[in-house]
Amino acid sequence: MSAVNPRPGDPAITPALVAEHGLTKGEYERLAAMLGRTPTFTELGIVSALWSEHCSYKHSRPVLKTLPTQAPYVLQGPGENAGVISIGDGLAVAFKIESHNHPSAVEPYQGAATGVGGILRDVFTMGARPIAMLNSLRFGSLNSSRVRYLFAGVVRGIGDYGNCVGIPTVAGEIMFDPSYENNPLVNAMCVGLLHESDLIRAKAEGVGNPIIAVGARTGRDGIHGASFASEDLSEASDAKRPRIQVGDPFTEKLLLEASLELIKSGHIVAIQDMGAAGLTSSSAEMAERGDVGVTIDVTKVPTREGGMTPYEILLSESQERMLVVAKRGHEDGVKEILTKWDLTAAVIGEVIAEPVYRVTEGTTVVAEFPGSRLVTDCPSYTPAAEESPTIRELREADVLRIPELPEESNPAWTLEQLLSAPSIASKAWAYRQYDSTVRTNTVIGPGGDAAVLRIRGTNKAIAVKTDCNGRYVYLEPRTGGRIAVAEAARNVACTGARPMAITNCLNFGNPTRPEVFYQLREAVAGMGEACRTLGTPVTGGNVSLYNESPSSAVYPTPVIGMVGLVDDLAHITPATFRNDGDAILLLGDMTGELGGSEYLATIHGRVEGAPPHCDLAREQGVIDVLLQAIRAGVVSSAHDCSEGGLAVALAECCVADRESQSGADVDLSKWSDLQARGILFGEDQGRIVVSSSAPDRVLALAASANVPCTVIGTVRSTSTSLSIDLGNQTIVASLQKLARAYHDSIPSIMARTPEHTTFDELAQVAAH
Repeated sequence: MSAVNPRPGDPAITPALVAEHGLTKGEYERLAAMLGRTPTFTELGIVSALWSEHCSYKHSRPVLKTLPTQAPYVLQGPGENAGVISIGDGLAVAFKIESHNHPSAVEPYQGAATGVGGILRDVFTMGARPIAMLNSLRFGSLNSSRVRYLFAGVVRGIGDYGNCVGIPTVAGEIMFDPSYENNPLVNAMCVGLLHESDLIRAKAEGVGNPIIAVGARTGRDGIHGASFASEDLSEASDAKRPRIQVGDPFTEKLLLEASLELIKSGHIVAIQDMGAAGLTSSSAEMAERGDVGVTIDVTKVPTREGGMTPYEILLSESQERMLVVAKRGHEDGVKEILTKWDLTAAVIGEVIAEPVYRVTEGTTVVAEFPGSRLVTDCPSYTPAAEESPTIRELREADVLRIPELPEESNPAWTLEQLLSAPSIASKAWAYRQYDSTVRTNTVIGPGGDAAVLRIRGTNKAIAVKTDCNGRYVYLEPRTGGRIAVAEAARNVACTGARPMAITNCLNFGNPTRPEVFYQLREAVAGMGEACRTLGTPVTGGNVSLYNESPSSAVYPTPVIGMVGLVDDLAHITPATFRNDGDAILLLGDMTGELGGSEYLATIHGRVEGAPPHCDLAREQGVIDVLLQAIRAGVVSSAHDCSEGGLAVALAECCVADRESQSGADVDLSKWSDLQARGILFGEDQGRIVVSSSAPDRVLALAASANVPCTVIGTVRSTSTSLSIDLGNQTIVASLQKLARAYHDSIPSIMARTPEHTTFDELAQVAAH
């Protein structure tokens, strides 16, 4: 170990400085003991970033280890930039989801845009060409001008970045609830395609191999972004706007092409994105994976600002940068490729035999840590976990006794209210700002149960979707975790795909609070149970904690990104009714459960009751029967029942495709012993609405698998209404009114802000 002295001009290490860097007294003592001396300012900054929640997972690591991560087709599980699964024919899919919540709360456009850039890099560093983007977004009420500002900024940031890079944004979900008022959630997912032989990992190896910084130059933007993501949002958060990175999608496109060419060239052994904590995390994590030492000279890092200190260079989160370990003697080959793409490539260090992580400023050592302990010695915590008594009381409420409003005497009124609720209504206002068809592989784009992309040169396709209902997880975390996985699997299956694997983004509050850690622990347990039953291992993901503002924590929101495989393009199935005279069938059973429903939240302003029961074996049975029926060629359409219940699902089957609407006659009198609102708007799980020209075949397949299946109606293409017979009353809802409620709700709300209004003007409105 070299002697490391304080750098002239750096501040002295004081308890106040340590606290400012987010380290506890115990963590600082752990750092000092590891070094055997007082750390330098640069070392304090390095550890502050690497031991932050965002980088270290110190409150979630033990919980995450309980998840299933293996299957014969999993080529790379958690621990790398992205997970990778084989889809046969020598091809593989890389995919990952990550959050950019706090940056988007402070600067929505750049926060969302750089979130897209970061997740793209995670995928193409595996050797995969990105083929699709997805997102999962949560905001407060659109009645708030600030929420409209955040929503508009995030959507535009996602669209502009993805459109410029030329990657289609094909699917996602957007939900609105007061829980997310001051802390929006912005989760971005990327899916890429690669040949198995091109798979590369971020593992430094080969003593003497050069370490090369490639891509954009390093600036002062984003410094301590990882630490910012690991603290609660407060009134002072806007003052941290300079920490938000600024993205350049055109440079990203060049970096993507250069990186894929580098990987194929044979010049390099490892590559990693300089993401959270920048050069610090990428170099330290690559060294730890390879169990080698590294040395970095910050004076050799290309910068775009003069006078940057080692602290700033190491912790900058400037975008569009990669760290490469090249083969010794291949430096010129790497530089030639980067020059071709008009990017910089500079040798900034090398892999060394000595088991140290060393940073120099020229010949002066400014930071040095023993071996890989910088990463492995990070503390791990298992806080107390206890359910909130308040939430327990909410869950135990008997929601069936809530009196109906006078307007509910006409259930068509209730149905229109639900279809116009922003969480249910069409999100076309948002996804029309995304290019969803660039590269021409998109078969089913935004607006369906899941997106489907063909794999060129094969007869296969993949289906992708993000899903989570935070209300369910809030009311009963384990059940909510199960449902998040099960619903994502149903959505993928509805397109004709077999669910294969997931990535997840766990958005929770402050884990040091017992009620929050309880939510995290139980939700992950439920996710694990669902993944084991449904055969969808976890290949990686992201944990985003401290999603709190002075008012409250967000609903616990473990977002699931699901990937499924369609083994024959002929099996791709739409969500909306297609053929006049087709029978309408309900796969699954009716229980009329209203707890945690959109009906209660929208119509009665209440979030309470037990979330619907989730029978995982039944979920698997329903998916199996559906896929068998699709492969037998007897399914015209399939649509999952979720938020809003069966009535909303039926209405969506009729009017979600505004250019091709169909009416339907439906008979639900079989369940007339249940409350009418439970039949119509209960969110019972494990249900799929299927239309078929051969219902007897579907019924036979379901019977052989002991899965409930009932013929409930007929598609009427020429009808102008959706008619539902409940036994003691019949509802007739105009397709025109249903379509208006579903398609016009969000555009009319967003029109309150004129289109020509700039983001700065809108931000000023929001501030007042």
